Amino acid sequence: MERRYITVTTLNKYLKNKFDTDPNIQTIFLKGEISNYKGPTRGHLYFTLKDEYSRISAVMFSTQAKKLNFEPKDGMKVLVIGRVSIYEANGGYQIYINEMVEDGIGNLYLKFEELKKKLSQEGLFNESHKKQIPKFPEKIGIITAPQGAAIKDILSTIKRRFPCVETILFPSLVQGDLAATNIVNQIKVADQYNLDVLIVGRGGGSIEDLWSFNEEIVARAIYDAKTPIISAVGHEIDFTISDFVSDLRAPTPTGAAEMAVPNIIDVKNFLNQLNIRLNKNIKNIIEINNKHLEVFKKSYVLTNPLAPFEIKEQKLDNFINELNSKIKYILDLKIKRLDNIKANYTLNNPDTILSQFNNNYELLLNKLNLLNPLNILSKGYSVVKKDNKVIKDIKNIKIKDKINIKLYKGSIDAVIEGINKNE
Repeated sequence: MERRYITVTTLNKYLKNKFDTDPNIQTIFLKGEISNYKGPTRGHLYFTLKDEYSRISAVMFSTQAKKLNFEPKDGMKVLVIGRVSIYEANGGYQIYINEMVEDGIGNLYLKFEELKKKLSQEGLFNESHKKQIPKFPEKIGIITAPQGAAIKDILSTIKRRFPCVETILFPSLVQGDLAATNIVNQIKVADQYNLDVLIVGRGGGSIEDLWSFNEEIVARAIYDAKTPIISAVGHEIDFTISDFVSDLRAPTPTGAAEMAVPNIIDVKNFLNQLNIRLNKNIKNIIEINNKHLEVFKKSYVLTNPLAPFEIKEQKLDNFINELNSKIKYILDLKIKRLDNIKANYTLNNPDTILSQFNNNYELLLNKLNLLNPLNILSKGYSVVKKDNKVIKDIKNIKIKDKINIKLYKGSIDAVIEGINKNE
């Protein structure tokens, strides 16, 4: 049998081809721990991915590495997606990573970003929905664990800065599977207490510890609350969904207390300044009014109080004189008219007028007597009616018609028995 020797390069190329054509390892999901991490070399990342018993070399080229939202480090558990192939130069097989997220923490971070994007698109973070925090609250609610540094820091800060305010603790779980539901219930309870402001938060911790404040039900409860809410979760570098949806975000629980109440010293100084300004303004008003008073004292009306009445008296005299003139004018007209009436012929010759009236009366009376139909009847004439209508023509009656004959004295009802048309 003839022996055919091949080069190492040929062997590595052969194996690489086998790897590159095996569909089972072209897209592989792998989890493990980073070790032997080397910082970016021209943007490329090189490290070892291991578990308790095995390891594999890993490379992530700059194009994919730029998409990372965390800094890889030794000991970090990660989830990767990539393909397995052989590096021909040394014959070692390795995974070429396309995507990588932190295991556990990385998944939480992805959930955080997804929820943040969703609620932002719905408008829950809009400034237009945020309520004003009152400057001088009278009653403050606090939702946090009843034991721990957070409640102590909040209460001590409020007592030091503004001791006159009333505080009400609504104890709640702030960590664990039941924490989110507990926080939501306490927000709803606190919202019925007519509070001026509500602080919701806890002290610092890992992302897992703070996760209840990244739950959607907590975010919507904060958004729906009528009471202005200050979010006070973790440290200054920690951000949660509650921070974005609340009316005000505080970097720490202590910071929330400082934002919720004014400093009593500042309030006293402010009141003193107001008192000084008020006294100054009152003094200025008094001085201005005194100047106005001096001007009024020297005014023409006050120095000559009778002057306006003298003018009115003179106007009144003018009106009286004008009125008297008009009355005299009217009286003169009436007197002239009366004289004309007195000189009238009728008044001076009443007998003549009466005689003329009597003559006219006799003439009219005679005319009436002549026209009176009864006078005509008294001479033997009569009026014939049929159906209350005067008969003027013989054509208007016929045999057996009933007629009425009106005489000077009385009337006769008759029936036509014959008609003589020749007469």
